[in-house]
Amino acid sequence: MIMVMDTPNITILNNFELSSIPNLDVVVLAALELFQTNTIPKMNLKYSRPLVVGSGNAEATGRIMYETHDAIFASESDFEDKLKNIPTIDGVILLSASGSKDAPIIAHKAKEYGKHVTLITNTAQSPASRELDQNHIDEEYVFPKNREPYTYNTSTYMGMILGFSGEDPASIEAFIKQKIDSIAWPDFSNFNKYYIIVPPQFSGIIRMINVKFIELFGRNIARDVETSEYVRHATTVAESDELFISFGEPNITWGKPENRLFVPLPEKAGYAAMMAIGYYTVAQIQKAYPNYFKDNIAKYTEEVSKIFNQNIQPIVEN
Repeated sequence: MIMVMDTPNITILNNFELSSIPNLDVVVLAALELFQTNTIPKMNLKYSRPLVVGSGNAEATGRIMYETHDAIFASESDFEDKLKNIPTIDGVILLSASGSKDAPIIAHKAKEYGKHVTLITNTAQSPASRELDQNHIDEEYVFPKNREPYTYNTSTYMGMILGFSGEDPASIEAFIKQKIDSIAWPDFSNFNKYYIIVPPQFSGIIRMINVKFIELFGRNIARDVETSEYVRHATTVAESDELFISFGEPNITWGKPENRLFVPLPEKAGYAAMMAIGYYTVAQIQKAYPNYFKDNIAKYTEEVSKIFNQNIQPIVEN
């Protein structure tokens, strides 16, 4: 343990039930509390050209962590093609919060191709873990996680990113409470379309914010997420009454002036800060709409359990 501190949001997560699923902002703050009170594993992987594989936001997390490395990136859909056709791959880095679903299949297949697998996960003794050789010190890294609603996956991937970026979770939490909580949020219920603009150095967060919109709102709310560089490339030809939300850089160009919201980022912010503040902002939007996620997650997990032939619960225990 690093230190003793009050963790009110973790307390909420440890006690909520299906009828009282918290919004995403509670989960963000709980994640930042977690990483101030638990040790984050340090990774020092020796691969020269790894294949970094994950599904959904695990894939996005892998791209964020290894974006400056000579790495090949893949999802569950194309990892085998890359193993088969890129002989310079010297190992596989597999990211999976649960270590289940597609992860054990990927790990098993990578071993068939003679590649050493390192699993980055939040779940000890997972099905994917059982596929590992367990002969090396860098075989598996298990990061701490909170009890969270299924798919929220905030503490899971934020911890992995912090393990690489070295950002201070206490500073991120303080910035949110001092700067983000003081924002005069618009009435989000007046909008059903959003354009999210992020600084170019955070292009890797685009997928994560997109996925979070999909999970929470489905197709009930439209959104685009692009960098401030890419937004200039014919993305606003067809005008619509949407809210433009820019992070870290004021937007003085796109949308009607009254339809622009600026959300600051800390000086020298890293990806963990961008993720936390991005998710925290999405949570403010979540509060303005019907409970699309909360009202449907139990039914969804029942259906997806059959698809994966696994018992997937709407609440993921820690």
